[in-house]
Amino acid sequence: MGGISPNATKYIIRATCEVEGIVDKSDVIGAIFGQTEGLFNEEYDFRSLLEKGRIGRIIVDLEVHENKSIGKILIPSNLDKAETALIASIVENIERIGPYSAKITLEEIEDTRVERINKIISRAKEILENWERKQQKVDVKELLQDLLGRVREASLIQYGPEKLDAGPEIDTSDSIIIVEGRADVLNLLRYGYRNAISLGGAAEKVPKTIIELSKTKETTVFLDGDRGGDLILKRLLEVAEIDFVARAPQGKEVEELTGKEIMKALMSKVPVSEVVGHIQTLHEQIPKQRFPVPEKIFNYVKNLNGTLEAVILDKDLNEIKRIPVKEMAEVLQDIKDKMPFAVVFDGVISQRILDIAMEKSIQYVIGNRLGNIVRKPSGVVVLTFDEIVS
Repeated sequence: MGGISPNATKYIIRATCEVEGIVDKSDVIGAIFGQTEGLFNEEYDFRSLLEKGRIGRIIVDLEVHENKSIGKILIPSNLDKAETALIASIVENIERIGPYSAKITLEEIEDTRVERINKIISRAKEILENWERKQQKVDVKELLQDLLGRVREASLIQYGPEKLDAGPEIDTSDSIIIVEGRADVLNLLRYGYRNAISLGGAAEKVPKTIIELSKTKETTVFLDGDRGGDLILKRLLEVAEIDFVARAPQGKEVEELTGKEIMKALMSKVPVSEVVGHIQTLHEQIPKQRFPVPEKIFNYVKNLNGTLEAVILDKDLNEIKRIPVKEMAEVLQDIKDKMPFAVVFDGVISQRILDIAMEKSIQYVIGNRLGNIVRKPSGVVVLTFDEIVS
């Protein structure tokens, strides 16, 4: 989806980060969530703020220069000025990302409302000048369409316990249109489609509200015209009852379509049975992604494979303990003298192990394969042996 909409937040915290090693975007976001947890009361816990919509999705843009990861961090905020300044200060306090030292520096806090006001005033001046010059007739139809669109946008609601962005007729309509994000719902509202609901972005887990709605209503998934849309559809098909699939034109996103393009796409929707085979084939063609880890961890993976053993490592990647895999959960629970940084083991990554890792602030959990996981904790890098490279 597109970037941050200035209409969706009051402030944007802009910061730079410099990490003394190669890390991924997820490492940065994980550090922000993991290392700031518990600094203040629950009201300023990042996960709680995100769930309540008081801060937006954190955006990280990284590049690698001379074995360093350098980039920018954007955090949308709907808090007041003092609270937003506190959040910026908390983020600046982070000194480690993954296994590496890091420095995060605040660049600015942008007040998006000022920018919107300036745009409104600028546009008002243009309208007034054109009106006074009377060089051309006012296009009343266009102005009414724009006004009607803005009125419809104002009817956006937050639906279900996940507070998903949706049109006001989700409950009363016999059918729903599932789209990816808030901007998609707004664009459909602009052209009179009041039964759309958002997945809340490209999240890994389909919201329960979407799953329940699909059981009782005719459900159409309206996707962007790119490969990302195929991956979203595959995830939906695993848990929800989808009836039809509509696509934006190739290379376009739902949020940027005109009314005519939306109508054409929805009229051309096809039964889900016609696309399931294509989605499965596409998924099988996608190569497995591999993730870099420190060389010490990579060497442990090579040496542990086939041993049914586990090693618990400190922040310097030195062994705290080497034990049989079957004893690992109990040993991790009992460790008090040294804080574990990573655990590498020749076994199945289970939900219990991940819950213990979250409790003990372990940053790396690397196992032979992944079990039946309900939730992956933020701030913990979870990898299987065949997903990593040195």
